[in-house]
Amino acid sequence: MKVEIWSDVICPWCYIGKRRFEKALSQFDGRNSAEVAFRSFELDPEASSGSDMTVEDVLAKKYRMGRGVAQKVNERTARVAAEEGLEFRLDLARPTNTLNAHRILQLATVRRIRPAVEERFQKGYFCEGALMSDPETLLRLATEAGLDGNDARRVLAGQAFTLQVRNDEKEATELGAKGVPFFVFDRQRQVSGAQPTELFLQALRAGEPLDTP
Repeated sequence: MKVEIWSDVICPWCYIGKRRFEKALSQFDGRNSAEVAFRSFELDPEASSGSDMTVEDVLAKKYRMGRGVAQKVNERTARVAAEEGLEFRLDLARPTNTLNAHRILQLATVRRIRPAVEERFQKGYFCEGALMSDPETLLRLATEAGLDGNDARRVLAGQAFTLQVRNDEKEATELGAKGVPFFVFDRQRQVSGAQPTELFLQALRAGEPLDTP
């Protein structure tokens, strides 16, 4: 079985959804033969790399809500994350352009260590306030996750893997994704959003071969 996951490193529900999926996978009998592939998706390709807006600012602007309401939304999100073992610090998080982060993640795919880099990037953003458009920050996080520093520097110095990021996003749209996280199981079943662990487990088990006499 192959499971493809489209997500953005600054999407809170992507991190929560990944944790729930991981829990489901750990309960799945066929987990050792399951292939998980992460795909790129930018929440806002036009976002500035130098913005100092907070998550509350972005929510308030995007959904036309007061800052007090946005704060409560963040508090609820953090509570849900905590239920999955994630210690969100959304007060530290700074929304930004994530193209460079995704280009590094594409490199990590080629080097076969993307899950570790994906996790480190998400933890850096949501739990440590890492600025995910800053080259030095990306380099530090990527190397901490096991990516070769020289490889990462070369990617950050140019435009390598931009096409792969765009192709991932185009493919998500063609498959019907309206947002992320977006999970596709064997190109036959889709799950949108950070659904409960039980639903992910159902999606995994739906692809199991039927027992025959």
